[in-house]
Amino acid sequence: MQALFTQCYQPVTDSLWQRAGQVQLLICDVDGVFSDGRIYLGNQGEELKAFHTRDGFGVKALRKAGIEVAIITGRRSDIVRDRMQSLTVPYIYQGQEHKTPAFQELLEKTQLAPEQVAYIGDDLSDWEVMQKVGLSIAVADAHPYLRLQSQYVTQCPGGFGAVREAADLLLMSRDAFNQFQGSSS
Repeated sequence: MQALFTQCYQPVTDSLWQRAGQVQLLICDVDGVFSDGRIYLGNQGEELKAFHTRDGFGVKALRKAGIEVAIITGRRSDIVRDRMQSLTVPYIYQGQEHKTPAFQELLEKTQLAPEQVAYIGDDLSDWEVMQKVGLSIAVADAHPYLRLQSQYVTQCPGGFGAVREAADLLLMSRDAFNQFQGSSS
């Protein structure tokens, strides 16, 4: 499966592959990870975001394979709540200016060790938690410092399949790829 991942995305070291195979929880930021980071505001004050269906498929495939998914985001949005509920994401933390308390709560709720957790982010507000997890992932268009510090940098930019790429890494590393046949919602 490592060869397939290399063909689909990029080469990874054996060490990173082994780390990915130990992950039981993927924590995601939202703006710049699930979305392209832009926030569209309408004349009536409505807020719009775009989500990629491939990312949705990846989330559902992870959950089907027994890997939990959580969201920790600095902003609050009904759109995010609704999208994550449609993907059956069980842990949604919004309005988290400082993300470490939510991370600690997730560890307690899931009874996981930090090395069993991966985090995918795009900016410096994610780095505090990314330093504590077993696998830190930055999206392709993340802040340059975050890309330099992360253990894996996706080929896909945020909002354009980066979460799916991370999901594929986790799924392929445990030979659970292509076992989910549902929809991306």
